Amino acid sequence: MQQTIGAVTFLVRDYDEAIVFFTRTLNFELIEDTLLGGGKRWVRVAPPGSCGTCLLLARAATPAQEKQIGHQAGGRVFLFLQTDNLKRDYAAMGERGVKFHEEPRTESYGTVAVFADLYGNKWDLVELKQGS
Repeated sequence: MQQTIGAVTFLVRDYDEAIVFFTRTLNFELIEDTLLGGGKRWVRVAPPGSCGTCLLLARAATPAQEKQIGHQAGGRVFLFLQTDNLKRDYAAMGERGVKFHEEPRTESYGTVAVFADLYGNKWDLVELKQGS
């Protein structure tokens, strides 16, 4: 049996502001933006060259969901954006306005820097060591 995680739900306040952040600030690709009716859209974004898994941008529909925007992992790092060149991407992302919480640091598994998305969720930008 072969299985894959196809998408991860990412709560947003507004579809369009989230699309702008992901496509312009993080340089992701807009994979799909389909109207579903009733103000709902099926919006998927992914890093260039991604191997299938994408983020499904889901506009919060209830007050309880709105409270979770920016807190999807309870204050921990929520997502891990892997790169083949952390130095290059750290500089480019910083130039596009990404707010990093730290300078890149070396860990046993590679080099990492924590940043925040437009809502404050924490992400790791990580370049894994060969063989990790």
